[in-house]
Amino acid sequence: MRFDAAEIRPAPWKNGGGTTRELAVGQDVSGQIWRLSLAEIAREGPFSSFAGQWRIHTIISGQGLRLMGTEETLEALPLAPLEFDGGIALDARFIEGPCRAVNLIYDPRHLAATAEVRSGSFRAQCGDLVFVIKGALALGGKNFVAGQGAAVEAPAHAEAEGTVLHFEIRVPPKET
Repeated sequence: MRFDAAEIRPAPWKNGGGTTRELAVGQDVSGQIWRLSLAEIAREGPFSSFAGQWRIHTIISGQGLRLMGTEETLEALPLAPLEFDGGIALDARFIEGPCRAVNLIYDPRHLAATAEVRSGSFRAQCGDLVFVIKGALALGGKNFVAGQGAAVEAPAHAEAEGTVLHFEIRVPPKET
């Protein structure tokens, strides 16, 4: 499944603080199990809460955010994937101005995910997600440029000439 952020209409947030482009969604018989999106964060304010979900938040432009909760403060810094409980009530403050971020929000009962910013050669497995931040990516005979990506459909060699966000998605074995 290939996607291009330039072809996806941005949806405004309910609080008016930014917009989101839903890049891709993974579902099974129980419904949505993951969602990959690109957010334009234009104003400081409450961070969206996703109870029961985990989030990997990666700043791809701008200086980042301080995410302040009642008991903790997290720093979302450029090109440093930050994983946290999506249900925590957080308030976002700019480190220095508006930001753009890629978010993977997923149900930890159905899968595990990690993220890494890559350049050069790497392997992508079936089910992984890739998003080109800067430059270009050749993946399994297909080419992508900044703002494009895919849900990987078969194991493939990847060659990034630039910066790529790679989400490794693993489905835990079913308990018997």
